[in-house]
Amino acid sequence: MKVTELVRDQLELFLQQGNLEGAKALLVPVQPVDIAEAIEGLDESIQALAFRLLPKTEAIEVYEHLDSTIQQNLIQKFKRQEVLDIVDQMSPDDRARLFDELPAKVIRRLLSQLSEKERQSTALLLGYEEDTAGRIMTPEYISLKEHLTSVQALDRIRSLANASELIYYLYVTDNSRHLAGIVSLRDLVIAAPDKTLGEIMTRDVVYVHTSTDQEEVAQLIQRYDLLALPVVDREQRLVGVVTVDDVLDIIEQETTEDIYALGGVQATNDNYFQISLLAVARKRVVWLLILLGTNTITSEIIRSQSSLLQQVVALAAFIPLLTGTGGNVGAQSSTVVIRGLNTNTIRELGPAKVVLREGLAGLLLGTLLGAIAIVYFSWQEELAVSLAVGISLVAISVLASVSGSALPFLFRSLGLDPALMSAPFITTAVDVAGVLIYFNVARLILGL
Repeated sequence: MKVTELVRDQLELFLQQGNLEGAKALLVPVQPVDIAEAIEGLDESIQALAFRLLPKTEAIEVYEHLDSTIQQNLIQKFKRQEVLDIVDQMSPDDRARLFDELPAKVIRRLLSQLSEKERQSTALLLGYEEDTAGRIMTPEYISLKEHLTSVQALDRIRSLANASELIYYLYVTDNSRHLAGIVSLRDLVIAAPDKTLGEIMTRDVVYVHTSTDQEEVAQLIQRYDLLALPVVDREQRLVGVVTVDDVLDIIEQETTEDIYALGGVQATNDNYFQISLLAVARKRVVWLLILLGTNTITSEIIRSQSSLLQQVVALAAFIPLLTGTGGNVGAQSSTVVIRGLNTNTIRELGPAKVVLREGLAGLLLGTLLGAIAIVYFSWQEELAVSLAVGISLVAISVLASVSGSALPFLFRSLGLDPALMSAPFITTAVDVAGVLIYFNVARLILGL
């Protein structure tokens, strides 16, 4: 059993017994993130009680780790001053993320009651578009001037450390706050006392703009193995930093969205398993209605070929085999291409080479499957029917591989998420084309 599960079970037992002192003692040695997970596992009726047992300083950190749904529920149950004490002490980026989930009326009330400094920093972040570097950055960083010596810089760091979210990267700016360079804490500590920051800083700095998409921010931090990434505005002035812990949240969020899209489910910021069944149905029904409509086209195509099927009834038995194979091949191609686009592993190949490669893979797979089908089914059916099935498998596999690999590139060029070209969509599209191919090949071979 996980540590958090043990803590949750014991915490729940103490609260049910009314043993608040025992519950407090239980939580003392537990890490904030584990406390947050334990509270999330409690019944909603006692979550607020468990949270109130925490010391004020620890409560803020635990609150930042809670799921957004739990955060909103707790805000509704707390007294106004309790809410204000927590929200005012949160880091600006976590506070902005919370405000994204709250009703506008609540946000206005909380903003008006924040301290002037925290209100300004939060308003700054909320002023940027969602899912951009400006929205997820923290304005709590340390900036220094390049004329300072290493000793002077260390003295300044000591005075500012408590007001900054990170001190392992130190950003050097000019008098207009333009980003000039970066110094790591390690380089500063080992530098000679009389060395200036201008002499030891790195001038070639990796940075992003406030409008940079959050997924690109995550990719840059991963690519260059950074712990934080500076954010500048249009005038190249340093306005904040994005830290690696925020990037981990972004990667989880983006991956979740892609997985939902691949399954034909609308993405959501809420925990899927904590929303109502009505909301679940609403998020899934859109794609299902689209797929129902396209599958109707397949049904109409089969209906239009009723005379052929009456003459050669055996053809009907192979329709599920062909459509299923085409859908599977297309889904495989779209999955690997979408993954390659997200990780930039196919950047050097380019769209044309990727589509050609997948088309050749489809031809190889189709030839193999078609040969097996011809040999196997010729024992059970007429050779002509087996040939129609085998040749159709080759054509459908090539079509599925090409469409499954090309359509994500098309979606990206149109400014849409390639993951929208999901497995259900590819499968249904290939079904329509596949039955057309099958019936035309059968007519040609059978001479009907």
